[in-house]
Amino acid sequence: MAEHTSSSITIEAAPAEVMGVIADFARYPEWTGEVKEAEVLSRDAAGRAEQVRLLLDAGAIKDDHTLAYTWTGGHEVSWTLVKSQMLRGLDGSYTLAPLDGGARTEVTYRLTVDVKIPMLGMIKRKAEKVIIDRALAGLKKRVESTTQA
Repeated sequence: MAEHTSSSITIEAAPAEVMGVIADFARYPEWTGEVKEAEVLSRDAAGRAEQVRLLLDAGAIKDDHTLAYTWTGGHEVSWTLVKSQMLRGLDGSYTLAPLDGGARTEVTYRLTVDVKIPMLGMIKRKAEKVIIDRALAGLKKRVESTTQA
């Protein structure tokens, strides 16, 4: 099994508010930085995204890929790569844990990236860490700005 990178952050909002931002793919270009377009291709019976096409531009890495999402209750979402131009694999998840009776949320982001071009493991882990840290910081800023507005 491939190694993964993970990190956590505490957000001053309830888990449902955090998951609401995570599930709102159409707005990803407004807060993620790297995602330039997001298109939900299919939805499950509950109306949640099952497959999403994302157009990324992260400087040296530009990619158009599709991810399949699995929703576990209201506190976890995971994804796997369906197709990509640059990636062989992209598996990740957000896990939400309520804090202070649900007033705050600890968000843990796990990510494993496998690129088609050869890359040293430590460089890949560093890239995963940068992606995770940027995503968590963007998520925190987005959720807290919308819940405190």
